[in-house]
Amino acid sequence: MEIDFNEYKLSSELRGHEDDVRGICVCGNAGIATSSRDRTVRLWSLEGQKYVASRILLGHTSFVGPLAWISPNEEFPEGGVVSGGMDTLVLVWDLRTGEKVQTLKGHQLQVTSVALDGGDIVSASVDCTLRRWRNGQPTESWEAHKAAIQAVIKLPSGELVTGSSDTTLKLWRGSKCTHTFVGHTDTVRGLAVMSDLGILSASHDSSIRLWALSGEVLMEMVGHTSIVYSVDSHVSGLIVSGSEDCSAKIWKDGVCVQTIEHPGCVWDAKFLDNGDIVTGCSDGVIRIWTVHQDRLADSLELESYASQLSQYKRSRKRVGGLKLDDLPGLEALQVPGTSDGQTKVVREGDNGVAYAWNLREQKWDKIGEVVDGPDDNLRRPVLDGIEYDYVFDVDIGDGEPIRKLPYNRSDNPYATADKWLLKENLPLSYRQQIVEFILQNSGQKDFTLDSSFRDPFTGSSAYIPGATSSVSAVSAKPIFKHIPKKGVLVFDAAQFDGILKKITEFNNALLSDSENKNLSLTELEFSRLGAIIKVLKDTSHYHSSKLADVDIALLLKLLNSWPLAMIFPVIDILRMTVLHPDGATVLLKHVEAENGVLSEIIKKVTTNPAIPANVLTSIRAVTNLFKNSCFYNWLQKHRSEILDAFSSCYSSPNKNLQLSYSTLILNYAVLLIEKKDQEGQSQVLSAALVIVEEENLEVDSKFRVLVAIGSLMLDGLVRKIALDLDVEDIAKAAKASKDAKIAEVGADIELLTKQS
Repeated sequence: MEIDFNEYKLSSELRGHEDDVRGICVCGNAGIATSSRDRTVRLWSLEGQKYVASRILLGHTSFVGPLAWISPNEEFPEGGVVSGGMDTLVLVWDLRTGEKVQTLKGHQLQVTSVALDGGDIVSASVDCTLRRWRNGQPTESWEAHKAAIQAVIKLPSGELVTGSSDTTLKLWRGSKCTHTFVGHTDTVRGLAVMSDLGILSASHDSSIRLWALSGEVLMEMVGHTSIVYSVDSHVSGLIVSGSEDCSAKIWKDGVCVQTIEHPGCVWDAKFLDNGDIVTGCSDGVIRIWTVHQDRLADSLELESYASQLSQYKRSRKRVGGLKLDDLPGLEALQVPGTSDGQTKVVREGDNGVAYAWNLREQKWDKIGEVVDGPDDNLRRPVLDGIEYDYVFDVDIGDGEPIRKLPYNRSDNPYATADKWLLKENLPLSYRQQIVEFILQNSGQKDFTLDSSFRDPFTGSSAYIPGATSSVSAVSAKPIFKHIPKKGVLVFDAAQFDGILKKITEFNNALLSDSENKNLSLTELEFSRLGAIIKVLKDTSHYHSSKLADVDIALLLKLLNSWPLAMIFPVIDILRMTVLHPDGATVLLKHVEAENGVLSEIIKKVTTNPAIPANVLTSIRAVTNLFKNSCFYNWLQKHRSEILDAFSSCYSSPNKNLQLSYSTLILNYAVLLIEKKDQEGQSQVLSAALVIVEEENLEVDSKFRVLVAIGSLMLDGLVRKIALDLDVEDIAKAAKASKDAKIAEVGADIELLTKQS
């Protein structure tokens, strides 16, 4: 079928964002707004025929996604922008001043979509709710799906449509669902209106669908090879989609008429009124595409883009499942093969070339160039240019480097283990462990030890391939390096002499202050404080030593009565008290009797202006509460207020505060996994994903947060939410870290993302 269509070409590139461009919003005559993982919203205004940067909107504390345009009105004479972020906030911006004029708080997890409904703002979130806001205030909220909501749009007829990770679309009149659209087989990620026809949906199942309002599928567009993140339509009848497969595709009458390749994932694609297309890419660049000759980029810009694209493709080129640059050079052919027909792949220029070992002539015969199929993941792994069924990472421990262990399913695992141990100069005592490791990780559940065979090394039975199993099967479970996290972490080091010295100093200051003299400690109270510290110092007798009600009452009294700037050493004593079994039990009695006493202390020390020493000692005290199971219910009940109170810690330049908050997150992950608390796990996961994006996060803090993410995903209750929140990108970034343990836990998380 001949389709009349003019091809889109590059018009211009807009550079300024420092990370992935996640969202695009066409702002009438005001220009284009874009959002990014760099936490900013940027406005680009049209000057002549080119867009230029005009404003940077700063206010979100994590990456920004959805955007909506408020047309000029009395309140916003030059229009406004609504933005939603990973930080759970919806922000409203006045473009006349560039200032944030409203902060809408209510969602518990990432805001994924925003839409305007008359004067109202409607927001959607991973927390499964839709929320309606009017004049900066919430007016309505409801659970619209049982899984994360990824998109919401308003139809010209007035109804709302949502798309969700539950694979459905829903049509809403007010808060009443009037129809559910079923057909996609994975998350519905993006929605758009197709004038006079119906609704367009983009899905993780790689397809785009056009639906009538009745729920009938009018058209299905298939062509992308990965997640489709966005879709938009133009009055001309053209449709554009953006995908994880690094392309934007243009569709006409259900047929793909053009594929525009990009040097990265295309997060969003939108039509301008004039028919030009705007794309947002993971390389941080916004690109305008046009069919009009007078708006084309000049030849130098076109050449530069072609070069960017070529370089990106080359960096991703894989041969035999490995990057081209990872293949050995021609020098690898100087090493003789071990068996007739053995294959080896080497790098020759920009290509991978396969050779086979000719045993008779003792030379490598060239087979030809290796070309990867459509799915790199289906290729066999390569080590030293040779393909294997498996190439395992083996960690010997004791500070030894990770070793590579190649294995084919047709091989005898005992022979493989012997050969490998000799090659790596490792003790043969590791033999049985290596064999079990091979069998477990290659999924060979059925194997038999032949009792008539005696192994020359150990005298024991050896593995016979293909025989019937007479031993219990070995389960093939993936091996993770750092997850799941078992047990909690605490801050148990204390300089008691320094603490007592500081309390003495503050007490003397109160004694010499006529107005506050009545707040000072009496001799009896000071003596009791010394006795408390003596008990806490003697950790060897924690099993038998006791703390009295009056001891805890004294600490709580000081926390409530002393000036704010003086209470941090008292909080530090409380931090150590909760590690004492009896101390924790007595404290809990006071917490239950004096409802809200701990919550009030937390609120007091974290409310602006917060004193860093108070915040640090209090977050560590709360973190230490996880040591005693008697506080589990309290910690679960007050989860939201605790995480919110200390949420600014992760972005603090103080590394100790960062580490403390990351430890709090990790402990919450461990507790909520044990309690099977899905709602709590979702909140902790969302917080962890925000923290891990922090650029200046200290290594140990990042590691603990990544372990929390991996542990939560492994438990399974929130794995789907993590995938919807693009945890793959976080795993890839961590895996590429120069720090070994960050790279290892990144690999753990990446493995989880690939499990079905």
